[in-house]
Amino acid sequence: MIELYTSATPNGWKASVTLEELGLPYEVHAIDLMQGAQKTPGFLAMNPNGRIPVIRDREADDFTVFESGAIMIYLAEKAGRLMPSDAKGRSRVIQWLMFQMGGLGPMMGQANVFYRYMPEKIDVAIKRYQGESARLLSVLDGRLAGHEYLAGEYSIADIANWCWARTASWSGVDLEPYTHLKRWIDQIAERPAAQAGIKVPYDLAEMLAKTKGKETGSAAERFAKGARSIVNTGEDGK
Repeated sequence: MIELYTSATPNGWKASVTLEELGLPYEVHAIDLMQGAQKTPGFLAMNPNGRIPVIRDREADDFTVFESGAIMIYLAEKAGRLMPSDAKGRSRVIQWLMFQMGGLGPMMGQANVFYRYMPEKIDVAIKRYQGESARLLSVLDGRLAGHEYLAGEYSIADIANWCWARTASWSGVDLEPYTHLKRWIDQIAERPAAQAGIKVPYDLAEMLAKTKGKETGSAAERFAKGARSIVNTGEDGK
């Protein structure tokens, strides 16, 4: 049994979609980021960086893994799936996984901060991060023009990049120009494991689809306002 500590974010979905694809039994612990659950002593004992997701493998003496990419590699190697065993194949998968970890995720994450979450709209920052996100998405589109998946067979590289690329509209980036990328996004979205994984720990899309509530503004606006509480502005060093 794997214990998964997570929230409804692209990085969280990377772990839950991987678990669903591998068919590994897991127990979900929802972490309320807006209430600061990721900064509690108990959570920091598992991940000193105070970020989700984290897994604990009960089968391996409660071995704990943090960082979403590291979690995906650990789970794929544990199950013997979604990661080639030969050196070149494994390297190709890790290259595209690192592409997401070092590029697509951070750039789209910053686009989200400046486009959605920060109350002050800094145009140059928004253009910078949306532009770089679009460039990285075009790299994926170019790769997928000649390949069904990113690194040979369907792998954790596809899961990692899909969990972010599918949310491009939230970052204010239009996917319409990227026909190969859209084909790939739609193809993965048809997988039952992907459909299940992005509803962990709850169905964020369903929540955001509710445009009106008792509070003022749309659900998306309320979500963005709440997310500001977890954005590090550098003012308090936290």
